Amino acid sequence: MIAPRAYVRAHPACLRLYAVTDDAWLRERTLASCCVDAVRGGATFLQLRDKQASSVELAARYRSIASALDEACPDSNVPFVINDDVEAAILAEADGVHVGQDDMACAQARSALGPDKIVGVSAQTVEQALAAEAAGADYLGVGALIPTSTKPDAVSVSRDELSRICAAVSIPVVGIGGLNVGTLSCLAGTGVSGAAVVSAVFAASDIARATASLKKEIEHVL
Repeated sequence: MIAPRAYVRAHPACLRLYAVTDDAWLRERTLASCCVDAVRGGATFLQLRDKQASSVELAARYRSIASALDEACPDSNVPFVINDDVEAAILAEADGVHVGQDDMACAQARSALGPDKIVGVSAQTVEQALAAEAAGADYLGVGALIPTSTKPDAVSVSRDELSRICAAVSIPVVGIGGLNVGTLSCLAGTGVSGAAVVSAVFAASDIARATASLKKEIEHVL
């Protein structure tokens, strides 16, 4: 079985529709069922994000969701990483981790996880992007491109800076921040490999349908 890092390197298109979880819109649903619906709708990458959970709790949530995905979508090949928490990623034997500029440094995450796991890094400038690539990042998440209530304190990144980052690095770049069917056009011509979305997927009443609409629009834009 191909290692997660090798899979991302060989199939950068897996970053095309990157869904980041959020518990705020679960209502009567479970996060596992929401993730299954997202993958069924066309999500190509998943990130488990829960800032309130401990490492042990986060690892347990990851395993529960991964089990549901294996049962419902056994042939999906969707990489699944954990936000920020390297310890949780190790405990859960996750595909990898995504870290920010204020979280565990990329080099430390790579050292802790080893050579076969995915390490994604948030970046807002060309300098940060180049440093992350040199430290062993497999992809970059760049934003926030559009102001969003999901992360109101996020540093804003212009479309021009996004284009400069994409041109400066050889690893895939994913745009994030305020992206939905109506705003995805801002990614056209920037060189990104995909879009990361939160509420556009998980706030939808019909997650599979919303994800399918996003996937169709991304394919049109990119």
